Amino acid sequence: MNKPLIDDNGEAAELGEAFFKKARRGRPVLPEDSRKQRVTLFLDPDLIEYFKRGGKGWQTRINAALKEYRGEH
Repeated sequence: MNKPLIDDNGEAAELGEAFFKKARRGRPVLPEDSRKQRVTLFLDPDLIEYFKRGGKGWQTRINAALKEYRGEH
């Protein structure tokens, strides 16, 4: 098991050379069947504005709304 980077007092450990040799940027790659797919979709402007008013993450909220609709129908 890996040693935690934060101790019981909430202090961060020093990150040595070994940590940075193994470190990778970004998220781990998802299995192909779990990845999202890029699509082109035409939506009414008022619908896009509604989701954009909620700020960052509007596309994720549209995705969640579609999943909710799918679950109800």
